[in-house]
Amino acid sequence: MAPKHHPTPLSGGDRKALAKELAMARAMTTILATQAAEARAKGEALIRQADKLLCESWNERMWADGGPIDPSPTVDQAINGGYGWLEIECPRCKSRRDVDLAALRHPPTTLVHDLASRLRCSKCAKAGRRPSATLLQLTPRARQATSET
Repeated sequence: MAPKHHPTPLSGGDRKALAKELAMARAMTTILATQAAEARAKGEALIRQADKLLCESWNERMWADGGPIDPSPTVDQAINGGYGWLEIECPRCKSRRDVDLAALRHPPTTLVHDLASRLRCSKCAKAGRRPSATLLQLTPRARQATSET
């Protein structure tokens, strides 16, 4: 976009007034841009906090009621809220594993509870069975692998 052209007034007083107004307008743009950036940062922090609370609420409902609870947060909301891992369990062999939600290919509106039918146990797949996984909870980080002896 081409810069706006302000015709220069002929009188000296008008030229000074125009220069003053242009300087004030330029100063105001930087002030407004700074305020907009601060408001955006506050808004993004509030959205992140809301997503975190939504994930915590869903985890509590999963623990209390069991089963894939509908509605659940979307995968993107879970990642934005700091819950980037989903803990699942195979109903057949009872093995647990963590799924990195960021590594999944998904549309932005995919709900976490819709993943239950898509996730399969890798141990049972080798045996020729493919049971759907049971969702347990969203977690901020992957569980530490416990060594079984």
